[in-house]
Amino acid sequence: MSHLIHIELDRLEGSLLRVLGLIERRGFHLDQLELYDLGEKRGLSVTLRPRDNSRSPDQLGLQIDRLYGITRLSADPRVAAPALDDARTKKEMRA
Repeated sequence: MSHLIHIELDRLEGSLLRVLGLIERRGFHLDQLELYDLGEKRGLSVTLRPRDNSRSPDQLGLQIDRLYGITRLSADPRVAAPALDDARTKKEMRA
């Protein structure tokens, strides 16, 4: 089953590489990737699927959210990953 994750990240050196590396190291295949400009930030939409049934997209979302430079994470409910649907910005979580 494919999962669609939307990520907003700061324009920092290596930020995109950190996200893609984590996805691959955690056992997910990238099916589709879209990078778009958000002014001072970048947007990234990733369609991925686990290599096997032991891989949790919810856990992956939590790990991506902890990376340096990630400001927002959400999932497309039409595809999958229900635990990521309620993701908030880190700024909102700190407030």
